[in-house]
Amino acid sequence: MEIRRLTISDYEEMVRLWSRAKLPFKPKGRDSKTATAAQMKANPEFFLGAFENNRLVGTVIISCDLRKGWINRLAVDPDHRYRGIAKVLIAESEKILRKHGIRIFCALIEDYNTISKKLFKECGYIEHRDIIYFSKRDSNEV
Repeated sequence: MEIRRLTISDYEEMVRLWSRAKLPFKPKGRDSKTATAAQMKANPEFFLGAFENNRLVGTVIISCDLRKGWINRLAVDPDHRYRGIAKVLIAESEKILRKHGIRIFCALIEDYNTISKKLFKECGYIEHRDIIYFSKRDSNEV
């Protein structure tokens, strides 16, 4: 397995992987090719892919607010799960965030997603049941 930066030329493959992994995404909003290209230009090292035989089998998009680092869009192809790919992508994300001075790592996970919750717990993350997430969106696509 090889971990490398994703570029906009990987976009269609990323979207196919997200679909195969049943990861919801916003193709007309924040996950559009145009938005993704802009994000990649601003933070190229925040887009990582796991490749096996030059085939994209895992993705992660990192973000940060200069106080906390966020692990987003963590997805592994269903045919390649339970091989440690997600754990490697999480570890690589943390490594990149540390280079930017970030020492708090976070992930938002839907409560029903027990597999992802278990994964993050295995990676040393703590579930906070006392935090309620609020968001405000200009549209359902963002």
